[in-house]
Amino acid sequence: MFGIVLTATYTALLVYVVWRATSVPLLERRLPRKGFVGFGSVLWAVFFLAQIMGHRETGPVVVTIEWVGMILLGSVFLISTVLFVVDLGTVFGRVFPRWRPLLCGWGMVAGVILSGIALVQGLRAPAVVSYEVTLPSLPIELDGRVLVAVSDSHLGAHLGEQWFTERVGEIQALRPDIVVFLGDMFEGHGDAPRDIPALRHLSVPLGKWFVDGNHESHRDAGAGIDVLEQAGFRRLASQWAEPAPGLVLSGVNDLTNHRRQNLDGDPLGRALANRPTGATVFLSHTPWQANRAAHAGVELMLSGHTHGGQIWPFGYLVQTVYPLLAGRYDIDGMPVIVSRGTGTWGPRMRLWHRGEILKVTLHSPQRPLR
Repeated sequence: MFGIVLTATYTALLVYVVWRATSVPLLERRLPRKGFVGFGSVLWAVFFLAQIMGHRETGPVVVTIEWVGMILLGSVFLISTVLFVVDLGTVFGRVFPRWRPLLCGWGMVAGVILSGIALVQGLRAPAVVSYEVTLPSLPIELDGRVLVAVSDSHLGAHLGEQWFTERVGEIQALRPDIVVFLGDMFEGHGDAPRDIPALRHLSVPLGKWFVDGNHESHRDAGAGIDVLEQAGFRRLASQWAEPAPGLVLSGVNDLTNHRRQNLDGDPLGRALANRPTGATVFLSHTPWQANRAAHAGVELMLSGHTHGGQIWPFGYLVQTVYPLLAGRYDIDGMPVIVSRGTGTWGPRMRLWHRGEILKVTLHSPQRPLR
């Protein structure tokens, strides 16, 4: 169903862009009407093949087609957004009708430039974003411990072992005491890496942990979970663990999958039930039920899933479903940090922020003032 909706959306946006392109004088003089239709048909066919082949086949040709198709998706979205702004500004040609064709031409140029910027940002290495968090119940002995969180790397045909090995090097350079993966680490289809030796060599005093994301339910996701577990990562499937006395780590199975599949039970309740006293850090791929977590005594919640919208201005639409979009929030006195993701989904494009790795320094309220 998601693929059908995505294809229908791309088709509508592409038709709109081609339709507006026919009014641009420079293009109209150089390309007949049939040429516009033919060019648009080629762009649609590439995207359609990317959708079909990318989920069923592997190999360099398939990877290239899928990569181009996803870049087309992001570019058509940005170009159509700029053209729609032009149409709104001219009230769809009712205001400044003589200027509208010229403005559409410049709008297409602006959309292409934005697409180029987004592609560069998407290809850049993720930034390290640091936070300082005081946990009311954290023992003084654990003050200053560093937690590093990674989310939404979507390892697969486009982001593979070499790319993630570089990320592991960045993680190790932060000298973490605990590492958590917040879900969607693997794409769930295509040429996903079957082993990442650097993960096995990642040395962390208080352990390596992960929770499921929605992509962990895809058909090839089991291999990705095996990679993590073989590398010494422990899965928190709606359960808790105590990495150190006074520090509780709780993780929940992905809440979007739970809702979409109409599963019974209360994963958040199970994840927090009967836990020992101490500071609880709660891991949830989807940033939902933050109020419930705060009322249950959680002192820090970490999430991902939203990608921060990934390509502006798409984030405004994403925020209607996920109000906690990216960054730090305060929910009933509990800090919530939502990662915008380390990798990308679909297009290797980001506008305006590149991916990120979270570095969270945990503090005890008992530490001496400096």
